[in-house]
Amino acid sequence: QVQLVESGGGLVQAGGSLRLSCTASGRTFISGAMGWFRQAPGKEREFVASIRRTESSTNYATSVKGRFTVSRDFAKNTVDLQMNDLKPEDTAVYYCAATYKVVLTLTSEYWGQGTQVTVSS
Repeated sequence: QVQLVESGGGLVQAGGSLRLSCTASGRTFISGAMGWFRQAPGKEREFVASIRRTESSTNYATSVKGRFTVSRDFAKNTVDLQMNDLKPEDTAVYYCAATYKVVLTLTSEYWGQGTQVTVSS
C-alpha cells in the first residue's frame, strides 16, 4: 500500500504563487506516474499535471501549461507542484495521485486526502 499526504495549500491573491508537496509513504517505489488533480466546487475532478518515473516526462492540462511546474524527487518519494500566476479559476481542492502504470488517470490506485487552494481576485 501507498499513503500520500499533501501539504502547501492556502489562500493567495490572483497573480501569486503557491507550492504544493506530496509525500509518499509505505510501499514507496512507485514505478509509474505521480501527479496532481483538482476539484472545484460543483465540478468534476480534473487532471492538472503528472510526471513519469521513466525519463521524468511531464504532462500538463492546457489550462495550467506555462504557469504550473510538476517535479519529482525519487529519493525522497515526493512530487511537488509549483503554481505561478494563480487565477481565481484555479481555486479547488488539489489531490496528489500515484500509479504503477505509465499514465495517471482518475482511476489510478492511490490518492491523497487533498489540500485546499483558494485564489482571491
